[in-house]
Amino acid sequence: MKLTIKETAVFGVLGALMYVSKIIMEIAPNIHLLGVFTIAITVVYRKKALYPIYTYVLLNGMLSGFAMWWIPYLYVWTILWGITMLLPQKMPKAVKPVVYMIVNACHGFLFGTLYAPAQALMFGLSFDGMIAWIIAGLPWDFVHGVSNFFCGMLIVPIIIVLQRLKRSIS
Repeated sequence: MKLTIKETAVFGVLGALMYVSKIIMEIAPNIHLLGVFTIAITVVYRKKALYPIYTYVLLNGMLSGFAMWWIPYLYVWTILWGITMLLPQKMPKAVKPVVYMIVNACHGFLFGTLYAPAQALMFGLSFDGMIAWIIAGLPWDFVHGVSNFFCGMLIVPIIIVLQRLKRSIS
């Protein structure tokens, strides 16, 4: 996964764009474009998408604080990346937007559940305590999943822009 200088610059900008989009969207809790960017970047850059994703994760820690809330970020975005990597690359054009929107929504609906094991370990929760924590967060996960579904409409247009960018810098 050797990077060119151009890729390094593009991935830095994409990671920063992810962070800035998160900051801008903080006015609306659990509504953001991080899943949109993660899926779009993964579709275009495949394995190399981990660079901008972890640039975002690192920026988030550096600028918002390396606190306990940050630790699950080390894996929750990788899970979405991995699921996206498993999707067929040659889906029918009409199916792609719906599949990407559903995957994005599922990640949002499951975000609290994905986050919970790290929280349970860090705060010494029992299995029952972890389940209670997940249940308490379900309303927020619902908002997260529904908003991810609708924000997912932006995935294919962003993929198109990223593919053009990739061709122009190659």
